[in-house]
Amino acid sequence: MPSSEITPEEQAELDKALYDALNPLASALRQRASGLPADRMWAADPVDVALSVLSAWKVVDAEVKRLTAIAAGTAGSYGASYEQMGAVWGITRQGARKKWPDAVTRAAAVALELWGGTAELTPSSGGWGWTGKGADGTSGPADGGERFATREEAAAHAGAFLKEHALAQS
Repeated sequence: MPSSEITPEEQAELDKALYDALNPLASALRQRASGLPADRMWAADPVDVALSVLSAWKVVDAEVKRLTAIAAGTAGSYGASYEQMGAVWGITRQGARKKWPDAVTRAAAVALELWGGTAELTPSSGGWGWTGKGADGTSGPADGGERFATREEAAAHAGAFLKEHALAQS
């Protein structure tokens, strides 16, 4: 996993982008709070002006937390573990689970019955696998079977196996 450290140049660009995004929000909050016209809204007690900027940062902070939770959920839906998310965030696995409790869902095994055979799709940290028995009695896949990124991909391979090992139709 690449380092999340940023260069001084990247930090300067990030600061500028954040301030550029914050200014319209801080201005809108300040204008609503002061009731002053746009050309005079910053002509107030410096404490009030600074507090309006702080208020805008609070809104940004809440939005970053919301977007971070969405990103964690997306990572979890693709199979990332709490251990991996914690490592990226610089916290423990337990800390990641506490921070994003719904990000990782425990996928359940799925049973397939096709062409007279059965297969079971099973999740693991390495993706999805399957085991099955065709209608002709053939078992598959071999031990150490291939892992697939998605449940659907594993189901397609299991289904192809079951079709290949179906009993001949008269």
